[in-house]
Amino acid sequence: MGRTAELIAGAPEASVSRFAGCSITPGLINSHVHLAGDCSTSSFTTLCSGAPDEVRAVIRRNARACLRAGCTTVRDLGDARGYVARFRDATADVDGVRPRILSAGSPLTISGGHCWYLGGIADTATEIRDAIDRAAETADLIKIMAGGGYVTSEGPTPFDAQYSTELLRVAVDHAAHYGLTVAAHAHGTEPIVRCIEAGVHTIEHCGWRSGPGKRDQNDWAVRQMAQQGSAAGDTTPAVWRKIAEHVTTPEYQYGGQLTWMAENDVTILVGTDSGVPGTAFDQLTLSMELYEELGFPRSSIIDMVTTGAAQTLGLGDETGDLRAGLAADLLIVTGNPLDDLGALHRPHRIVVRGTAYSQDELD
Repeated sequence: MGRTAELIAGAPEASVSRFAGCSITPGLINSHVHLAGDCSTSSFTTLCSGAPDEVRAVIRRNARACLRAGCTTVRDLGDARGYVARFRDATADVDGVRPRILSAGSPLTISGGHCWYLGGIADTATEIRDAIDRAAETADLIKIMAGGGYVTSEGPTPFDAQYSTELLRVAVDHAAHYGLTVAAHAHGTEPIVRCIEAGVHTIEHCGWRSGPGKRDQNDWAVRQMAQQGSAAGDTTPAVWRKIAEHVTTPEYQYGGQLTWMAENDVTILVGTDSGVPGTAFDQLTLSMELYEELGFPRSSIIDMVTTGAAQTLGLGDETGDLRAGLAADLLIVTGNPLDDLGALHRPHRIVVRGTAYSQDELD
């Protein structure tokens, strides 16, 4: 990093690329994806019953799509049988075009609970510890389904808690023995509060609801969340505008819980939940536009998916910023995203650990 003349003088043999009318930002970080999902109504069918080559092809395709959107780092929060971790570590050239990947492996869940079919069933404290013991060798973090979800219709509802505070604390404490943090799936207020009480590192979805259309924002809990440094993992999909048409009322603006959490100093991570039904892997910028709609400054929005996300995810010494000594994870876009966030829709080059890709190379 530095001024052009100084850099060229210090490395006279280096090649020089110039990008007139462009801006360079740190590579974007998508904090919640499922690389092994295919975005269909049965997102994980291939993952659970497909041939290994089919599963790897899905992961490979989705990883390239993330790169197309300028995402040089993604956090994968649930696959099965270790597919994503093996892809992360693969040395074959065909798998080399990929973002930096943090993998949680199979999420922990109760019998019959949310995403039980991904193989992470753990009902008791002993089973939770055993599952973490097995995952620790390859996982970058642990994922636990603190509440129910939308893609397991026969299980608990998204507003129900699946684990007690005590069992969530078992997961947090045992993961810490391996230097791992815990990300917890929690839409409803009850599982969110239990996650806060247990000291979970990131709370995914974090919708603060007690039922369909019922907002239940707990002021005490959100203050405790901010004080202890538990982050909210937002998963706004690219199609949020269509959703907003159906849920916005005179009393509620879609995404209002995000404004409320930010006002209470809670750190927010931006993710897309890509891989589940109705999502896409190359549209993180569309999700970011919700924050502009809510009145967040563009500089803050960009920080949320670069420097801020890297620091929250423990990657601040590796990526997420434009400064000497970090990995060359860069996004070059036409225009200036501080003037127009839409500039992020126009990636010119994506650089991952120093290797540059054009859009044509990633199609």
